[in-house]
Amino acid sequence: METKRQKVVVALSGGVDSSVAAALLKQQGYEVVGVHMKLWSANPNKKIQRETQERLKKVASVLGISLQIVDLGREFKKRVVNYFLGELKKGRTPNPCVVCNKEIKFGLLLGLAKRLGADFLATGHYVRKGGAGNIYKLLKAKNLEKDQSYFLWKLNQRQLKRLLFPIGNFKSKREVREVAAKLGLPTAQTTESNDVCFLQNMDIDSFLQSYKGGLRKVGKITTKDGEAIGEHQGLCFYTIGQRKGIGLSDGPWFVIAKDIKKNALVVSKNEKDLLQKEVIAENVNWISGVEPKLPLKVKAKVRYRSGLSSATIVEKMSKVRYKIIFINSQRAVTCGQSVVFYEGDKLLGGGIIS
Repeated sequence: METKRQKVVVALSGGVDSSVAAALLKQQGYEVVGVHMKLWSANPNKKIQRETQERLKKVASVLGISLQIVDLGREFKKRVVNYFLGELKKGRTPNPCVVCNKEIKFGLLLGLAKRLGADFLATGHYVRKGGAGNIYKLLKAKNLEKDQSYFLWKLNQRQLKRLLFPIGNFKSKREVREVAAKLGLPTAQTTESNDVCFLQNMDIDSFLQSYKGGLRKVGKITTKDGEAIGEHQGLCFYTIGQRKGIGLSDGPWFVIAKDIKKNALVVSKNEKDLLQKEVIAENVNWISGVEPKLPLKVKAKVRYRSGLSSATIVEKMSKVRYKIIFINSQRAVTCGQSVVFYEGDKLLGGGIIS
């Protein structure tokens, strides 16, 4: 009697990574269903949208898989874009990719996969899944330059059980493109986008200007001693560590803080004012589902492109609030960004810098 093939839904973006993920799973004997999510965009380009859908149809045809296009625009706007704007209003620097992964890809899309009767959901993320039995691990990708584990610290064991990351073992993007080319996939040479996805080539300031009623609130630029030396155009237009575009002479000046209560942008000429060793993280999540014993020595990073640094998670201050102390000072630690913890290649978890 023939064993029933396991079914997997693959999130197809229209790029090379997700299409190669689908191809690999098809080769491994899975029943593959491609799903493309239509998301909200601040600057919708119908020509690009048509081209993406045509490319996806070609991918599905080459691979011999079915393709579904689902409109998640309303939920994306509600859960990701509104979060993004809300964080800016609070003077924080949001991380929309972390929220999108939790709410959209591994929330709504994983739910859709279950309703379609799929055993798994797969994406083109550069990350690996490990572990045995009922304990699953999230590991860095072999391609450390592209590793995306930083954005996945909100995942839990229930989700990991149903997730596959087929391209996590590739050591370079070139290898992924070579596989696509050999298979005749039309995505082999698609360009990459590192921008916030819902801006679609619209610069962030132009996007924020369209929401100026709630975001553009002129205020004072002050030194850390409280001396007013200029005027800012709205705290949302600046981020910690920023040096250019502040509008002050006799620089360089660095943005070192935002005083929300006073609507003041705090600057300094001393770059050392950007350094700190202590970080407080809130809404902390542990991938294993088990809270570790403290103090815990880890490797940690405070932004996606920063290197890993030695740190100790020293104490739990409340239910989901922890204090972390780095051995070496970190530059421009920014409220709203993620601090993420590792043990070797294993992602332990993370939290929001508060």
